[in-house]
Amino acid sequence: MSKITIKKTQNPTILKFEFEDFITQNENFEFKNIDEAKESPLAQKLFYLPFVKTVYISGNFIAIERFSIVEWDDVKDAVAEQIEQFIIDGGVIVTKSETTTKKQPVNVYGETTPNPAALKFVVSKMLTKNAVEFKNIDQTSASPLAKELFKFPYVKEIFIDENYISITKYDINEWQEITLDLRSFIKQYIENGGIVLDESYIASTTETETIKAQEFDNLDTTSQQIINILEEYVKPAVQADGGNIAFDSYNEEEKLVKVILQGACSGCPSSTFTLKSGIENMLKSMLNDESIKVEAVNA
Repeated sequence: MSKITIKKTQNPTILKFEFEDFITQNENFEFKNIDEAKESPLAQKLFYLPFVKTVYISGNFIAIERFSIVEWDDVKDAVAEQIEQFIIDGGVIVTKSETTTKKQPVNVYGETTPNPAALKFVVSKMLTKNAVEFKNIDQTSASPLAKELFKFPYVKEIFIDENYISITKYDINEWQEITLDLRSFIKQYIENGGIVLDESYIASTTETETIKAQEFDNLDTTSQQIINILEEYVKPAVQADGGNIAFDSYNEEEKLVKVILQGACSGCPSSTFTLKSGIENMLKSMLNDESIKVEAVNA
């Protein structure tokens, strides 16, 4: 067994212990306590450590979320040694299960978006509760699927949300030339149990959502109203087109609302029209203020 590499994640309470080889066969596991960890003798052993809160096992890594009673710098090397010794002694990471290794069939189909450079690949299963955007392959540490998709030379940007993957292409190919290849790859990747998003990343984004909720409470009333309008009236329509919209800021003096466009909406030729004729007019009407202006910070 190769030596373990310790890697930080976006969540400071979660640390990844990576192997050079895969330790699970297209399976993801999350254990919250020792009783849940019956499938993993290693996870059960780790729960004897008083600071272990959650154990994730996926692909080539074990990720551990700690309680705040310790800092990772104080215990990470000892944990890595314990995992290595467990493997050397012949310990089982995850017990084999006939049910978990069965191929899970999924349907994938392409949907056009208002952006001619972007196509939305809809999957017949939930992929994530957290919208994630990747502008290049260097940003894909959280998504093995996105990393693989960027290996196609015509893939420019990737946006994953709920049950779809929105892909923006370079102009070197037309959609009719590449759609079937992308659809087949996504279908086979997911059916074979490939990781769409890293579970430890999901945990960190959940924590981020909590922080966002706290920030919301500290905003002025108008900003809160704008966020609520975007969430309730604008976001569902934008998501249907393979994109996402997020509130960035509101300047009371300039009456300027700044938003972030993601997925198919980012770089879409019609996005300026949508912002001005759709979202801006809606905010003017619902906030009863004709001075409101909307612009995208990444338009």
